[in-house]
Amino acid sequence: MASQPPLQLGKTYKVSLLRSIFTDSLTVFWGDWLDLRVRILQVAASGLISPLIYILAFGLGLGSALDSAMEPPVGENYLQFILPGMVALSSMTISFGGTTFSICGERLYTKTFEEILLLPVHPLALFLGKMLAGVVRGLMTSASVILIAILFTGQFSFLNPLFLLLLVLNCSVFAGLGVIVGLNVKSLEGVGLLNNFLIVPMSFLGATFFDPTTLPLILKAVVYCLPLTYTSIGLRAAAYLPISQFPWYSIPVLLLIAIALSAIGAYQFAHQQD
Repeated sequence: MASQPPLQLGKTYKVSLLRSIFTDSLTVFWGDWLDLRVRILQVAASGLISPLIYILAFGLGLGSALDSAMEPPVGENYLQFILPGMVALSSMTISFGGTTFSICGERLYTKTFEEILLLPVHPLALFLGKMLAGVVRGLMTSASVILIAILFTGQFSFLNPLFLLLLVLNCSVFAGLGVIVGLNVKSLEGVGLLNNFLIVPMSFLGATFFDPTTLPLILKAVVYCLPLTYTSIGLRAAAYLPISQFPWYSIPVLLLIAIALSAIGAYQFAHQQD
């Protein structure tokens, strides 16, 4: 029997490895889903408070004054302008926070995280499984905010494929960041500290309440370093603008950030000592 050439063997091995990583990721995700599925309403409602407050205070309160003074760059009024940003904000908050606290609980309190590290699976599969759970958390809450946005505007453009693609990418970025933070913090106080210095500032500086193109050059450079900015402007364009004006660069930017975080997370899992 003739032996297969090395190139074919290498290709077969890569395909087998990718298939194994995919199936193992789903297995790790299923462990978290068994816990999530009994708390769907709780998870979906957990990230609604902040967006609702912002919608009432800024969209309906401040927005009524702004609408009489200026016309928003996108949308018919200021409320419509900030609604895509509220979807981005809620998906970021829950994807990051829910993932971080879940891993911290397993590492620091229930002490079940060591069992996950002992699983005979690729480190990337461990990361992707945990990240997928965070993505589902973010999508659950985002669905609630999208429903509110549709009720306020009567527009179903929040359900178009580009909008949903950007939303999934945003959840992937912040769920991946949440996994990395969860693997490294030593206490829940550390999570709160990172949340205050990372997530809270990004909530206001990530183009959720303003158009970043109007900022001075220095501030614009800072704002465009934040992944939430690309999500906010992308969701806004997907909801209200024709496809010819969609900022296509936002998709590869978020995808590259998610891939970079996956590489970091896989390395972290491979060297995790708990």
